Amino acid sequence: MTPRRLPATLLVDAALVVVSLLDVWVNVTTDEPLRLAFAVAACLCLLLRRRLPLLTFLITLPAVVLSDAIFAALAALYTLASLSRRRGLLALCALAFTLSDMTSWPSPTFDLSDPATLITLGYTSATAAAPVFLGQLVQTRRDLSLRIAEISEARDHERLLTAQTALAKERAQLAREMHDVVSHQVSLIAVRAGALQVGSQDAEVKEAAATIRRLSVQTLDELRHMVSVLRASGGRPTELTPQPSLADLRQLVDTSGIEAELHTDVPDGLPPTVQRAIYRTVQEGLTNVRKHAPGADATVRIRHDGGTVRLTVTNTVPTRPAFPLPSAHYGLVGLRQRAALLGGTVTSGPTADGGYELRLELPADGT
Repeated sequence: MTPRRLPATLLVDAALVVVSLLDVWVNVTTDEPLRLAFAVAACLCLLLRRRLPLLTFLITLPAVVLSDAIFAALAALYTLASLSRRRGLLALCALAFTLSDMTSWPSPTFDLSDPATLITLGYTSATAAAPVFLGQLVQTRRDLSLRIAEISEARDHERLLTAQTALAKERAQLAREMHDVVSHQVSLIAVRAGALQVGSQDAEVKEAAATIRRLSVQTLDELRHMVSVLRASGGRPTELTPQPSLADLRQLVDTSGIEAELHTDVPDGLPPTVQRAIYRTVQEGLTNVRKHAPGADATVRIRHDGGTVRLTVTNTVPTRPAFPLPSAHYGLVGLRQRAALLGGTVTSGPTADGGYELRLELPADGT
């Protein structure tokens, strides 16, 4: 609960308590101390409805049995319905409210042969069903808002991947052009300059040819470096921009938006390519947990064993149904390609308890 929303929550709880007390004031007289005590207790326990919704509802039931003050019980039933996903429990709670409201204590009368009783039963059942349906509707709306936010984030991620893929293709095409055309022509210039330097008898011409040949060779070296940088978009060791390392894993896990734990014992000094492969695998694994296993917890384990780095990203069974999300299926494919370039493997599959696990194995030296 954020500090910004805390005052609003307190105001809502206080308003519910006040309305419940007004309901008690209207329906319970002061010459009935037992009923009054249970009714007031039902009102005050609404302050616990968010932390202990089921217990709060059970505390309000005696007030329903002993009096006509039912607002506190209805508020508690609504809160329980908005927080619980156990529909069987909600049905039992609605039935308990109905039977409690139908009972006139201490002289209970419940004659189903009387038409008036059946009418009252229908009205009371509808009264009990209303907060349950409303609470479930609020819960569904909350889940839908969460899924919409996740879908929007997934689409942004897909657009970023698409843009990066298009940029990588342009860089690869530019690298090919530079290698096949520009480098070839500069090589010809260097060869011709060398031939001119050897074959000419004029000192000035020989010096000019040597200068041209030297500059051509330097240009070729620079072109080769530029081509290697441009081809880095395919996952090769050289990168244009600063890339993440193992030092950034903790922040990645803490800001993943899910309950995740990180356990690692890898030594310092791993090659940058291995560190980036580990980071990208963890990033993709946590993203998949957030997209396809809502409500699940995740555990990231990284260990160094006999010259091999082993990484697992494991999630538990999701607690909410997963909505179909747009996906180009590039994530795991890209991870496998990156791992293959480093001599490693990426595998994935379901676990025995119904969760899912992503596994990466890499040589620690990155070769």
